[in-house]
Amino acid sequence: MKQTTQQKREQEKLLVSQMIRYYCRKKHHTKQGLCDQCAQLDTYARNRSEHCPFMENKTFCSNCKVHCYKPEMREKIRQVMRFSGPRMLLRHPVMVIRHGIETHKEKKRLENCK
Repeated sequence: MKQTTQQKREQEKLLVSQMIRYYCRKKHHTKQGLCDQCAQLDTYARNRSEHCPFMENKTFCSNCKVHCYKPEMREKIRQVMRFSGPRMLLRHPVMVIRHGIETHKEKKRLENCK
């Protein structure tokens, strides 16, 4: 079943928020909520997902070849992804496996277009 663009946006926002929350808890030792820095990053990332003009044609932001983030925010998002990405397998295995499958499908689709 193909997802609508809005469903993709919501899934992207959920995934990124969960990764930021996990990063903040482990790196900044927050017990509840987010520290100010991570709350700002979460708001920024969710806003980018909401306004991404490429959402219809991609699976996840991590697959996107066009970077919508400002350079300093992009580096912060990369830090979160590098830290949280592998650890999400233990916390949300279904989500991670689905992400892997969708990434594989997207790569295959792009290879077939060449």
